Amino acid sequence: MRKKVVAGNWKCNTTIQEGVELAKAVNELVAKEGAKDVVVVLGTPFTHITSVVNAVDTSRIGVSSQNCAAEAKGAFTGEVSAAMVKSTGAEYVILGHSERREYYGETSEILNKKVALALENGLTPIYCCGEALDIREAGTQNDFVKTQLEETVFNLSTEDFSKIIIAYEPIWAIGTGVTASSEQAQEMLAFIRGLIADKFGAAVAEETSILYGGSCSPKNANELFANPDIDGGLIGGASLKAEDFLAIINAY
Repeated sequence: MRKKVVAGNWKCNTTIQEGVELAKAVNELVAKEGAKDVVVVLGTPFTHITSVVNAVDTSRIGVSSQNCAAEAKGAFTGEVSAAMVKSTGAEYVILGHSERREYYGETSEILNKKVALALENGLTPIYCCGEALDIREAGTQNDFVKTQLEETVFNLSTEDFSKIIIAYEPIWAIGTGVTASSEQAQEMLAFIRGLIADKFGAAVAEETSILYGGSCSPKNANELFANPDIDGGLIGGASLKAEDFLAIINAY
């Protein structure tokens, strides 16, 4: 049975001190009230990772980087390698987020390097894909997402692909307060699972966790997670409030 996953993406928010307090609050709530069958992940800024790892019960809560470098090491000022991320105690890395693609020019070529390095260093990639509003309005979202996957993670071996988590993020619903309807979300995630089955086989497709990421909140998480192909969420703003994040964890 594939895993249910709720991963928070704090983005560029919180100081270290604020992040540690948030992590401690989430840790306490999850320990007392969190659904036992849900994998919980906190995606923190680089500066916070070690402190958050030390603040939570890592047997219950995983910690994720929001990115890693496309190079293993060397003269790349300001970059943080996958090996560095792994050394902090993090277990996951978010890759391919629409904000990285749009604001920092991350291409499929760059993302292939990042995914390979993440896997080499024992990190679990949470790999993002998804379309902008103009693509959705043109009705070409399926082709667009298919191309995103074919150019990147579909180049992996079956063994390596089996180690990743996919997150579908409709860009038009990120931080906008607009959420894809549960029908739209289910339709796309079922499509992605079908692509995985075609490429890697039905068994791999059935074991791959596919998350929805796009203004998921305590108000709509139950409806979204009730769909058969939605295995959880990549949560932005709501992950910055411990009580809201818990409500999403318990929304299955």
